[in-house]
Amino acid sequence: MENINKNTVKVKKKILVIISIVLLLTPGISFSKGIKLELERPVIPVLVKKQINPTIKGTLIRKDNHPYIIRQIDVDLRGCTDLSDIVSVAVYGVRKDGWIDTSHLVCQPVRASRKISFTDEISVEQDSLSFWIAVTLKDTVSLDHRIQINCSRIKTSKGDIKNTDEAKPLRVGVAVRQKGQDGITSSRIPGLATSNKGTLLAVFDARYDSSRDLQGNIDIALHRSIDKGMTWQPICKVLDMGEWGGLPQKYNGVSDACILVDKNTDDIYVAGLWMHGALDDHGKWIEGLNENSTYWIHQWMKKGSQRGLGLKETCQFLLTKSTDDGLTWGFPDNITEKTKRPEWWLFAPAPGQGITLVDGTLVFPTQGRDIEGVPFSNITYSKDHGKIWTTSNPAYDNVTECNAVQLSDGSIMLNMRDNRNRGSKEINGRRIGTTADWGETWTEHPTSRKALIEPTCMGSLHRHDYTEKGEKKSILLFANPNDYRTRDKLTLKVSFDDGMTWPEEYWILFDQYRSAGYSCITSIDEISIGILYESSQADIAFIKIGLGEILKTGNPE
Repeated sequence: MENINKNTVKVKKKILVIISIVLLLTPGISFSKGIKLELERPVIPVLVKKQINPTIKGTLIRKDNHPYIIRQIDVDLRGCTDLSDIVSVAVYGVRKDGWIDTSHLVCQPVRASRKISFTDEISVEQDSLSFWIAVTLKDTVSLDHRIQINCSRIKTSKGDIKNTDEAKPLRVGVAVRQKGQDGITSSRIPGLATSNKGTLLAVFDARYDSSRDLQGNIDIALHRSIDKGMTWQPICKVLDMGEWGGLPQKYNGVSDACILVDKNTDDIYVAGLWMHGALDDHGKWIEGLNENSTYWIHQWMKKGSQRGLGLKETCQFLLTKSTDDGLTWGFPDNITEKTKRPEWWLFAPAPGQGITLVDGTLVFPTQGRDIEGVPFSNITYSKDHGKIWTTSNPAYDNVTECNAVQLSDGSIMLNMRDNRNRGSKEINGRRIGTTADWGETWTEHPTSRKALIEPTCMGSLHRHDYTEKGEKKSILLFANPNDYRTRDKLTLKVSFDDGMTWPEEYWILFDQYRSAGYSCITSIDEISIGILYESSQADIAFIKIGLGEILKTGNPE
């Protein structure tokens, strides 16, 4: 019996040793006597213009009931591209939801250096304590640079906890829009294009009073960048209907911008949806709305937009043009009567970016509600540089926000948000269709509802052309929240065969936390692309990704 007990003890000791070795070798977990350190290293951008950027989260878990003191937190910045990019580093507390608590400064900010030691003593009486290490960047930082923050050691009254597992470098981006910026409550629905002069043009919903959709006090606004996205010029209004018809701004909202650059004339167009006044649940115009009115309805809800063409019947399709590289914008042209079929409930631009085809045809991705109020996606095009616009037949129903590209055979591919995907994991994927006759007829693509999953959210599709060893090549790029249900894990995917396959080994996760999830891609130049998107770290952020990173060929330069 005694031998059995001894053998049992030996076995238990071996098991404990094995468990300890496994835990010590597990990335993100380190131990001291009585304390375990867990590190969370999310894939999120570090943003210029944002004051506090979380980078790494630490959680200390004690194995007994005895209080202890944190005497020092050591941070290593040796993996950063350029230490001078960082103004300061600080330690913050954590909210109940696990996110950084910017109101709780645990350790005062210190200037960046290769190694930093925070010596503020912290008494710990709870079983676990979490903290975020955050940085502040300079106002101008190269978007090719990376920030790497490592928590290398924590000194406590119970001993030192050392960590040798390095965090992956984080991408630098720009917080183009933040909550409350320019007196705007919320900035949403990004669109992005590159002018023929190389200027980046970022359009978005300026939602002054509320984050919700139309109807509301919403304008289409724009920022320009003349240095490939490093800095952005002050806000400029593009579509603002003011107090049209004697109604207040909150009953003259314009939303869902789509931007299009005519590659042959330098003209730049921005389309937006104007909602004038409001219709009741029966689709009837409501008289007497004023600044004190609280009634709200959406163009996609109930009978918020109806058959007909008039201002008091249906939402209006507006188009404005710039002939000076986006500096100024003309009075909007209302093309509703020229494009909308009277029996449709709604006809609207799809947010994001339009395209210029090889033959010079301009194409906007568009959407609407049919004679029964059911959503559809289609295209609207012009063969005479914007003088006359023609609307195609719907591609499919129960689909909405879409993006278009021209394939190598000259046909147009439409990539659509599909309402059937909402909450579905069994059958989930973007609806994909192609047309070779300007949307008169549509053919469902072999990858439709099979290749690109979504949580039912706007996604961005873009064709990038480049030259490799003297040979002209192109790829398709797609970005969206890469999840069945949740708008998180924003991922860039690439196709080398006109959208037939999207190989997983080329996927680039660029923002893993939850956000509103809309995005828009543009080619900055041949060797880099830009993504303007609704980020977990700002209302709207901009990042640059080099072609070398996308193709896995090394340095994008």
